Parts: sequence; C-alpha cells; structure tokens
Amino acid sequence: MSVIANRLGRIKPSATLAVTSKAKELKAQGRDILGLGAGEPDFDTPDFVKEAAKAAMDAGQTKYTNVDGTPELKDAIIAKFKRDNGLEYERTEITVGTGGKQVLYNALMATLNAGDEVIIPAPYWVSYPDMVLLAEGEPVIVDCPANAGFKMTPEQLEAAITSKTKWVILNTPSNPTGAGYTHSDMKALTDVLVKHEHVWVMSDDMYEHLVYDGFEFCTPAQVEPKLKSRTLTVNGVSKAYSMTGWRIGFAGGPAELIKAMAKIQGQSTSNPCSISQAAAVAALNGDQSFMQPWLEAFKARRDMVVAMLNECAGIECPTSDGAFYVYPSCAGLIGKQTPDGKVIETDEDFVSYLLEAQGVACVHGEAFGLSPHFRISYAASELLLKEACERINHACIELVGK
Repeated sequence: MSVIANRLGRIKPSATLAVTSKAKELKAQGRDILGLGAGEPDFDTPDFVKEAAKAAMDAGQTKYTNVDGTPELKDAIIAKFKRDNGLEYERTEITVGTGGKQVLYNALMATLNAGDEVIIPAPYWVSYPDMVLLAEGEPVIVDCPANAGFKMTPEQLEAAITSKTKWVILNTPSNPTGAGYTHSDMKALTDVLVKHEHVWVMSDDMYEHLVYDGFEFCTPAQVEPKLKSRTLTVNGVSKAYSMTGWRIGFAGGPAELIKAMAKIQGQSTSNPCSISQAAAVAALNGDQSFMQPWLEAFKARRDMVVAMLNECAGIECPTSDGAFYVYPSCAGLIGKQTPDGKVIETDEDFVSYLLEAQGVACVHGEAFGLSPHFRISYAASELLLKEACERINHACIELVGK
C-alpha cells in the first residue's frame, strides 16, 4: 500500500515550475536554452530594500515574529492599501504569509468544506484549481477566450454561481494573459456579486503596479465597497519590487477570516522570514519612483515581443494590459508536422517542439486552462527576447502542411 495520501491524486505539479526546472536542467547539460517560463522580473531588488534587510540583521531582527506578520509590516500594508486602493483596514484585518501563494492557500484551507465551489475564470494561474482541490473544494472553470479579451463577463459569472459557490477568484492584470479588468468591467462583475451574499471574492492583485498604456488598475472592494466585508484582497512584494525570493505576500480582509488563516499558518509554517518582513516594510514605505524605468522597459519588451510573434506564421498574439506575459494563440499550427514527422496536435506538443528544436522554454496553454495557446514571460532582456522570437519564427517556418 502506498504511503502517499489520496488527495495528492487530485492535483498536478506546477507547470510553470516544471518548465523552469527543465530549462535549468538542460542548461546544466550544456544546451543553449532561452527560458521564457519564469514569472519573475529580471531586475535586482532595489538597493534600499536590501539595505533595510542588512540593517534588520545587524539589529538582531532574526527571531520569531508574530505568526502572521510584524506590527511594523502590518502598518506598512495598511498604509499601502489606503494609499493605492482607498481601502482601510485594522491590524486584525491584515495577514502576511510566505508569498502570495501561501496567503491564497491559507484562505482556501480555512474556508472550504468538501464540495464547496470556487469560480475560476480561465485562463488562470496554474495553482488556483489545484489549491481548491487540495482543500476538498470543486473548481468551476469559466472559459474566457481571446475574443472576449480573456475576461469573464457578468453573464458568465451569474450563470456560474450556485448555492454551493463559496468564492470567485479574480486576477487583474492576469497571469497568464496580462489582461486587465477596467473599472467598468469590474463594476459589472461586482454588480452581480452584490446580489449573491453567500459568495466571497478573492482578488489576486499581485501585478497591480505593472500596467501600461494608461491602464488604470482597480480592485473589487475599491469599486464596490459593499463587498469589502466578504473580500480578501491579496497582494505582495514579489513582482512589483522584484522580491520573488524574499517570499512575502499579504492580504486584507474581514478579521474573522484573517484569524482563521493565522490558525492555519500557525500550524504549518508559522511566521514568514523576519528579515524579509523588514525588507518588505522598506519596500512598501519607501520611494516608489524606481518602478517607472522598469515599467518603461517592460512596455518596450512587450511591444517588441507582440510585434515579432505576430510575424510568425500560425501565431496570433494580443497586446497585454499589464503583468509581464503575453498569451499568443498557436491554433494556426495545430495539425502541422515537425521536420521529423511529428504532428502538432496540442499546444503542449508545440512548446515541446520549441524546446527540443530551438531551445526556447515557455509554458503550454493547457496548464492555464485555455488552449491552444502558450505563455511567454517577457521579464527578460531585450536581446534574449529578440533571439527567442527569432527562434520561434524559425520553428514555425520549419513546420509543414496541414
């Protein structure tokens, strides 16, 4: 009899982590691999944040902290929510976890009973459905195709809600598409949610600051204050501050929920790293102007990648509103054959072909719940991105027939 719990049979390993791991493995073997799978900025953590971490260590801040965050970090998060989102919270309404992923996981584990439903628009971040399944819930996937801007409509949301619905997860700008909900888009969704008092809202705002072309970010509780009492607003320092390895995520929500999440965390990891928390205080309270050059660089990269991919036969690539991803369609390549005679039947076949034939690592769309697409992260140098797009174009040219 296997020692492995049955619940693990409900989930899959993270596809994004798997691609990154595979790319590193091939590089270690001497292959020339261009990795476009990782969801992390290539910029270094700002110096003033690193200096704050050093100062914290020198001051002896190397001990256990409160389970779900230091008072100083909670105060910095409260100030951030008020400054950026017009949302007011008390310390009892703030939680800090080891990355945004743990915050989301804690919330689902603390609230889902067997059979509870969670509405997830697709394409989605790969971990949402699996976290729901681990918590014995049931993901309810709503397809949001490219011709709808990869966004869920109010009609789709209304149709997906049942008496078993516990949560709806909203992520804007989106991983993997970079699509963002405008204020009017969000208001249409919140108008539906106001009518269904048993449905809670989980807003994943991790890419809040990474928006382009004048796009204005908004979050559900900001758009509709009536929802604040049943909304968990999740964010972190990983993406906007290039602090992926520091592992700090946070959220604001009703005190009862926050207390339950702390109970889960207290019996799993306990507090996030004390030094990382001190660094996050500096990041949130410090001068935010360092982001502007990053945003300009990301926009330039996005524009280049979109233009080059749209020159590839069989690929169509929409322009994203934010984050640092594009989610092109490879529908025009399905059914074609590789030079060695293998038929491209799925988007996973296509990204495997890219990796094997051209050494370009990206993530297939099926992992995000909507095919036939693939995700490219443009959080890499322009030189690398240009080379990768040229290789993708060459790969497309070498495909034959249909």
